[in-house]
Amino acid sequence: IRVRPLTCTEARRGDQQVVHSLGDGAVHVSAARHDATFGFSAVFDAGASQEAVFEGSGMRQLVELAIDGFSCTVFAFGQTGSGKTYTLMGPLAQSETQPASPALLGLMQRSFTCLLEQSRSRGSDLALSASYLEIYNEQVRDLLSPGPPCALPLRWSKTRGFYVENQLSVEFESLEAIVSLLLQGSQRRRTSAHALNRHSSRSHALLTIHIRSRAVSAHPAPGEGWGASACPSKQGTLCFVDLAGSERVKETGSSGELSVEANSINRSLLALGKSWGTRPGSPAGPHRSPVTSFVAPPPAGHCISLLAKPRGKRTHIPYRDSKLTRLLARSLGGSGITLMVACISPSSRCLSETLSTLHYASRARRVTTRP
Repeated sequence: IRVRPLTCTEARRGDQQVVHSLGDGAVHVSAARHDATFGFSAVFDAGASQEAVFEGSGMRQLVELAIDGFSCTVFAFGQTGSGKTYTLMGPLAQSETQPASPALLGLMQRSFTCLLEQSRSRGSDLALSASYLEIYNEQVRDLLSPGPPCALPLRWSKTRGFYVENQLSVEFESLEAIVSLLLQGSQRRRTSAHALNRHSSRSHALLTIHIRSRAVSAHPAPGEGWGASACPSKQGTLCFVDLAGSERVKETGSSGELSVEANSINRSLLALGKSWGTRPGSPAGPHRSPVTSFVAPPPAGHCISLLAKPRGKRTHIPYRDSKLTRLLARSLGGSGITLMVACISPSSRCLSETLSTLHYASRARRVTTRP
């Protein structure tokens, strides 16, 4: 869990801070008619640095597992304006000519640095490539492909599972090259301004690093070249998922195209398993599910809730309900290893969405995979 600071607007408005870190992975929510404590693997309060989040979340270990051939995924989710993109990328105002301060770099840039350092220290021969997609209004679009964005077909096969056809994958060898791809794709991503966020992401974004490694022996047999004594290759992935923030149209003041985008975002988050906060006065706590109050209640089969059940009690997992859940099927319930970072606001005005995010994170924590 990452708790962002109160914004200047929230402080001037007199919003109360209702979220407090208790240490040892516990976070407490205290407000009128709401008093609950939640437990997680780690909680980072408003004073936590970007480096502390990287080291304390287990991100370094995830990079090492990806090099070892595992499929690894990092989610950032939460209400719009809760700090998801900042946690993953750092400040929005950065470019190739104006890079961000090293202390402010997010999980992605720190992971790229760790990946390349691990490659050199292990003596591994790594082949690295990257792909970058967004899901906008239920259309999958390539953020690295030149020219105007166009929808790409999403396919399924027995050997590959769900995959995007005609997706561009770009090879890279240096930190500068992968950071350039990240910034290039992020600038093409759909964003807009509304009442809660001046730079609101209007799409879900997935950056995937494909890692093919072959450890080369330092002592080849007599008469053999270096390649002849190489170990079998491993293929791993490291996927960063920046989910668009859940939002209520009434609070964001969205209309027209923004309203259409918000409804598309909300539907895909409902399919994933994100519900919409509690009705005023309804009970809320770490052991009670929130009652939805935005649109129709989430379908009984939304993925996270079903995956959180014991394996013997699960029914069919409806990954096909949205393109987001199709692309994340392996990360959610397959053979991958997944880190989920829930970003929340401490403001009393955001209480309902904060409780919803914490309940969702509690359910997600019960999901187990088989790497």
